[in-house]
Amino acid sequence: MATDYDTPRTTDVDESSEQSLEALKARRAEAAADLGDDVDPFEAELDVPADLSAEGEVTVRVLPRQADEFTCMSCYLVHHRSQLADERKMVCTDCAA
Repeated sequence: MATDYDTPRTTDVDESSEQSLEALKARRAEAAADLGDDVDPFEAELDVPADLSAEGEVTVRVLPRQADEFTCMSCYLVHHRSQLADERKMVCTDCAA
């Protein structure tokens, strides 16, 4: 039997994808309900105010690299010295793996 790949897909696939999308939305709503009605799980982790539109300018205090920190030469993130995998290459444990 030859398969014609140019024919439109059946609606069964479309309905199942819509159902799975609805299931994902429902699971996300349930997860948000556990945290509170208006709380996004990512905002809860970051402790970000819900609405910053009233703020004219948001300022964040940035600290310089501390004596016990290093910058990875692969990912360019600042890590604690305990994450240093190769002192010669200055690579973190995540990038060395």
